[in-house]
Amino acid sequence: MLQIAVETTPANTASSLESSPALQGERISFTGTLASMTHRQAMDLAEQHGGATTHSVSKQTTMLVVGEEGWPLEPDGNPSVKLREVTEWRQQGLDIRVVPESEWLHLLGLEERRRDLHRLLTPAMLSQSLNVSVGLIRHWERIGLIKPVKKIFRLPYFDFQEVACVRRLSELLQAGVSQHELEANLTRLQSMLPGTERSLAQLTLLARDHHVLIRDQAGLLEPLSGQRLFDFDPDSVTASLLPLSPEDGQRAGLKLLETSSSSQHTNWLERGSHLLEESRITDAVEAFRCALLTDPTNPETHFHLAEALYRSGNLAGAFERFHVAVELDQQYLEAWTQLGCVAAELGLTESALDAFDIALQSYADYPDAHFHKAELLQRQNRAAEAVPHWQAYLAQDHLGPWAEVARQRLDSESNR
Repeated sequence: MLQIAVETTPANTASSLESSPALQGERISFTGTLASMTHRQAMDLAEQHGGATTHSVSKQTTMLVVGEEGWPLEPDGNPSVKLREVTEWRQQGLDIRVVPESEWLHLLGLEERRRDLHRLLTPAMLSQSLNVSVGLIRHWERIGLIKPVKKIFRLPYFDFQEVACVRRLSELLQAGVSQHELEANLTRLQSMLPGTERSLAQLTLLARDHHVLIRDQAGLLEPLSGQRLFDFDPDSVTASLLPLSPEDGQRAGLKLLETSSSSQHTNWLERGSHLLEESRITDAVEAFRCALLTDPTNPETHFHLAEALYRSGNLAGAFERFHVAVELDQQYLEAWTQLGCVAAELGLTESALDAFDIALQSYADYPDAHFHKAELLQRQNRAAEAVPHWQAYLAQDHLGPWAEVARQRLDSESNR
């Protein structure tokens, strides 16, 4: 998780800046992705508080604000150019403060926005805010990359910043930046912005995950790319015996693999998740069905199969599988909400509303259920009934794309 420590400055300087009602005399620049607003909005805000802003840094810069949506790393994996330049000038003795976004918001008295940087979000909310699939978020949780701060029944809540950091590292690995380069640059970043220890550990797991290999009767395969590898040293790779095609999968599922039932189930579930992430929907469906052969009463597997069927366009099949998931676990919040969404698409409005209500009866503050119920009521021209659900959603999320939708809907209703 991104935890930027403020550099040491004389106590009287920090105190003077904190007590100032404005940033009069400050020449400010921003680097990295801000989690609370855009760079343009931040520049406007700084100028409203008396500061001058610049797009680039110079030796006249007095403050560099570092965004906290992921680490400030360039596309080549290096720390941001602005941060490197300012660090060099600071080493030469120039008085330039390096301030994390959260501390900058504190200086401006924007405590609510500061708290929002550490907001807890459900997988669906994170998916909207960070443009990361829900399936990938769940996969990161399974391999220990991210850890839920809390769980309500099966519903995990994650720290926004931790997931944002992992997403940035994943993007860089996928772009071809090597693990060695990233480790070196995170270590460099440590001297500029302490707090990279957790990300270094995450990088090891992430790099390993990007190179997971599986073994079938024909040898080794990289599941994400589908590329065959030469198997010179079978003992050097820990690989699960997973078939590759649906036909092989069905045969192997009936025959059952020579591993424990629990291990089989986990392997098939992971295989299906990888395939779904790669949009190999038909293969993912077969993998999840094979997982159910080893553990037919696992509600999460039915849930994943339902999602795969939905993405294949089989709404009726998805509807049935979400039903099975909630029959097996009546407090499966995400399954109830997805059941409601599919029911709405099938034109079963009352069934959809019932599903959202059941989720909210189990957990009255469940933001996803409030959002989807409000959207359905809005589409049914029942905007007044949707208002309390938009408000309930905004009580838990001010910054994400769904929050913007909720504000627009409430503004529209108040102007009627």
